[in-house]
Amino acid sequence: MAFSVRASHDVMAQINVTPLVDVMLVLLIIFMISAPIITHKTKLDLPQGSSHFTEAATPIHLAVQADGAMFWNGTPVSLDQLRTQLAIAATQSTQPALEIDAADGAAYEAVARVLAEAKAQGLARIDMLGMH
Repeated sequence: MAFSVRASHDVMAQINVTPLVDVMLVLLIIFMISAPIITHKTKLDLPQGSSHFTEAATPIHLAVQADGAMFWNGTPVSLDQLRTQLAIAATQSTQPALEIDAADGAAYEAVARVLAEAKAQGLARIDMLGMH
């Protein structure tokens, strides 16, 4: 068996452009896909900050006991008095937060009634405190 060995000492002066073309095509596809995403704009309506400081109103603590009794900042109130107090709080320029503290044995109906009254009077912020 004879092998023919060409002994060529000439330097290959050609560059292999196939990998270069492959990389360029992949980059072209990436840019074609990402260009519309980059130029897409979304209009956002962000709130404007005010230059003056508004003092927050003191929150109202409303406790609902297990027997249905209600306490407005520690003072016992009836349902009619609660409606009046909620109406007064809702008309203030800076509405206070209503913090409802329901006892463990409080009936759902009593708490739901308080929530419905607060919403009906127009209070914007109602917080539920942790059950104890």
